[in-house]
Amino acid sequence: MKRETQNAVIQSSDIARRRRRGRLVPFIAFAFLVLPSRAHASLFHGETLDSIANGISWVVLIIAPIIGIAAFWLVHILPEKIAHKKKHPQTRAIQCLCLLSLCFGGLLWPIAWLWAYTKPVLHKMAYGTDVDESLSHVGHEVTEEDNEIEKLRTRIAELEAKRSSVRVKA
Repeated sequence: MKRETQNAVIQSSDIARRRRRGRLVPFIAFAFLVLPSRAHASLFHGETLDSIANGISWVVLIIAPIIGIAAFWLVHILPEKIAHKKKHPQTRAIQCLCLLSLCFGGLLWPIAWLWAYTKPVLHKMAYGTDVDESLSHVGHEVTEEDNEIEKLRTRIAELEAKRSSVRVKA
C-alpha cells in the first residue's frame, strides 16, 4: 500500500512538472521569434542572382503583358463567338459592341455577353424565326439542296433549248 501511495505521489508530481513546462512553451517560442537572426534576401548569390533577376524582368516586362493582352482579347470576343454559334440574328451588332467594349476598357462587355445569350423575341415576331439562316452558309458548304438546285437549273436550260429549237422548226 505504501508503494501505491508513493507511485501516486510521483505521478502527481510528474503531472505538475508537465503543466509547468506547458506554461513555459509559449514564452520560449516567443523568445525564439524575438531574438535577432540573419536575414537573407535570396537563396541565390552573385551571378546566379543576377541571371534570375534578369529572367524575371523579361517575364514581367514583356511576356506577362503579351499574355494579358491576348487573354483580354479572347475574353472580349467570346460574346461574338457565342452569338455566331447560336445563329443569333444580331451577331454583327454584338460583334460591333465587343469591339466598342475593347475601346472602352471592357465596360460594355457584360452587355454584349447578355445580348448574345438572349432570345431575339422581336426578330421572331417580325421574321417568324429567332435564328439567322444566313450565318449557317458562311462557309458555303455544298449540300444536297445545292446539288438539287443545280440539277434543276440544268434541266430548265435543256427544256428551254428544246423549246426554242421546236419554235424555230415550226
